[in-house]
Amino acid sequence: MTRGRFITLEGGEGVGKSTQLRLLADALSAQGHSVITTREPGGSAGAEAIRTLILSGDKDRWDMRTEAMLFAAARADHLRHVIKPALERGQWVVCDRFLESSRAYQGMAGDLGDEFVLALHQLGSESFLPDRTLVLDLPDEAINVRAEERDHGRESDRIGGRALAYHRRVAQAFREFSAQDPARVRLIDASGEREEVTARLLAAVNDLA
Repeated sequence: MTRGRFITLEGGEGVGKSTQLRLLADALSAQGHSVITTREPGGSAGAEAIRTLILSGDKDRWDMRTEAMLFAAARADHLRHVIKPALERGQWVVCDRFLESSRAYQGMAGDLGDEFVLALHQLGSESFLPDRTLVLDLPDEAINVRAEERDHGRESDRIGGRALAYHRRVAQAFREFSAQDPARVRLIDASGEREEVTARLLAAVNDLA
């Protein structure tokens, strides 16, 4: 049986990942692939329990180092119980966030450094990488507007509610990762109609079929 493909969607707050995850999965399914969608933190029973620890509570509940280790633990469980078994069955896995989010949020914006996050990933997940990482990107001003529209009327989680300067550093980190590894990490323009964005995402993974 041919191994499946592992695609991750990344980006800062308000870029439309949840919508595009569903649309991309539908488009891949229409091409004849068996597709599952999942998310981080979460995706498996153990990782979902850790997700609650990470995202709930006071903003100072965890320091950045502890937060990074919790993400790494959740990712290890997710890989073992969901992602790798699906790939071995020949399925395509489309995941909302993965390693690059830890690198951006805790490593770069959180000042832990990229090497620290990559070392955790090596320890917990044997440095396992996606076949393709798609970073939805918008100008910072547009991200701010979308995030405000999305969060209107509801309270943000611990990480989403951090200061604007933090989220600007996150967005810039994603752009830097794409520049460093353009073969795997593709920067995708998230502006325009959602169908246009989905077409860009699909074009960026068609070579994996």
